Amino acid sequence: MTAIRQRWHRSAAVVATGVAALVGTGILAASPAQAHKPGWEVDCYSVSVNLTNYDPRVENTIKIEAGGKELLKQQKFGAEFNKKLDLPKHSKPLEVHLVVKAGDGDQHSRDERKMSPVCEETPSPTPTESSPAPSPSESSSEAPAPSEEPSSAPKPEGGGDDLAETGASSATPMIAGAAGVVLVAGAGLVMVSRKRRSAQN
Repeated sequence: MTAIRQRWHRSAAVVATGVAALVGTGILAASPAQAHKPGWEVDCYSVSVNLTNYDPRVENTIKIEAGGKELLKQQKFGAEFNKKLDLPKHSKPLEVHLVVKAGDGDQHSRDERKMSPVCEETPSPTPTESSPAPSPSESSSEAPAPSEEPSSAPKPEGGGDDLAETGASSATPMIAGAAGVVLVAGAGLVMVSRKRRSAQN
């Protein structure tokens, strides 16, 4: 009876060990698959891709198209892929297509599409909204006063530029000389008359 129980206990221990090993193997095998995190966002300007926890032992690829045109050529990556790409300008919603192929199974691959909205641009101010244009009187500068040109009038002969005319004629020296002669003659007459008076006395 004791030997049978010992054998039964040994068999149960072997079975339990085998089950634990199988469970552990299954968890390890499943953990990489469950850890795949394909994340990506699209706005009006760009597309951001953030792929993490992929199996680096296999070949993983990614490709992105925008509006039917290739935005990112098919590219290989390992455990993760992080990139931000600018989208072309568009006047209507733009379709962005992401294709991710995981090397460890199609169940981890992604083939998704998102729409990029139109960016709202601030309109440029119209002439009526901007400050009024300056009036012609304000914008035009005052014309400079014309510079004074040198006078072209003929200069008086003989005078030059040194002295101004005083109104005296050329006869002035002759009159002054005649007056001097008269004064001298008068003085002589006075002297003569005095001598005569003294002689008579």
